[in-house]
Amino acid sequence: MKKKYLLAPGPTPVPERALLAMAAPMIHHRTPQFSAIFREAADLLKYVFQTQQDVLILAASGTGAMEGSIVNLYSPGDEVIVVNGGKFGERWGKISEAYGLKVHWITVEWGKAVDPAVIKKALDENPNVKGVLVQASETSTTAAHPIKELAALTKDRNCLLIVDGITAVGVFDLPMDEWGIDVLVSGSQKAFMLPPGLAFAALSEKAWKFQETAKCPKFYFDFKKERKNLKDNTTAYTPAVSLITGLREALMQIKEEGLENVFKRHDRLARATKAAAAALDLKLLAPESPSNAATGVFVPEGVDGGKLVKYLRDEMGVTLAGGQDHLKGKILRIAHLGYVDTFDILTSIAAIEIAFNKFGHKVPYGKGVGAAQEILAEGYK
Repeated sequence: MKKKYLLAPGPTPVPERALLAMAAPMIHHRTPQFSAIFREAADLLKYVFQTQQDVLILAASGTGAMEGSIVNLYSPGDEVIVVNGGKFGERWGKISEAYGLKVHWITVEWGKAVDPAVIKKALDENPNVKGVLVQASETSTTAAHPIKELAALTKDRNCLLIVDGITAVGVFDLPMDEWGIDVLVSGSQKAFMLPPGLAFAALSEKAWKFQETAKCPKFYFDFKKERKNLKDNTTAYTPAVSLITGLREALMQIKEEGLENVFKRHDRLARATKAAAAALDLKLLAPESPSNAATGVFVPEGVDGGKLVKYLRDEMGVTLAGGQDHLKGKILRIAHLGYVDTFDILTSIAAIEIAFNKFGHKVPYGKGVGAAQEILAEGYK
């Protein structure tokens, strides 16, 4: 027998109660019964997004909410600043260019956070810029960007701060209204503890004013149409009924734990994972600005990271993530977001220790596990 452990940064494990909710018999989406479920989920999303604004629910992956943010707020020829510090920062720019926007690229070394001073300089030098597009948590590099500081830069300008919070919302504090984030997007398969298939987007009143003059072509991702339907407790097009039923259950679980406690749990798991990495002499990918969603570490010299990830997954049943582009085969990414607890982390660290020894990189058994336990014990009275 071999149990499976999922510790990749998406999709993430799904709690039993959400699985059971999604297994309920199908109901029609244009009924009072589904509208009640939808309304409750939509209200709970506001709690997690920390906003009074509507949170749109789209049948799409998180990239759908990213694309929707571009097409609903801009016109061809508009100028935007894109923070490119990884695969998903790059995606912001590619979507923008696909719709004819002029992109000012701010390239950041993978594993680093953008310097707000660099963004301020770019804004000052390009007064026509109408948006700063950035990740709160860059999944490919496990780095977090300084969203609060960036929001302060765009607050009093004719410029929107558009944040990909796909591996950030529900992981660490990202108060949309308090900080002045204009657009915040996320996806179901991360901290929302669901299968892939739902995307979420919340817009500030400032962003909705941009929507009034935007001329990019759109049909399915029409935020104005979705907002109108949201008022009637439904969606413009056929929703993912089972996923939204599961969403309500997962959001109830988050509310029961309490958002502050959810953030503390993610912080504890992240600190424990980093302590284990230090005990095993593993170099962090993002030592200066780590995200609490996942920890990236360089694999030891002489170990093929690609083969290591495959061995962990196929022989040991522990799914972690490797690297992308120039980091392929060079790093491990250990996720600790969503439906993940103390013993998931201990399992992942123990598996890594066994795998290292199998691959010829000798480490003392229990060294990383013990370091992680010291921190994880904080979660128990």
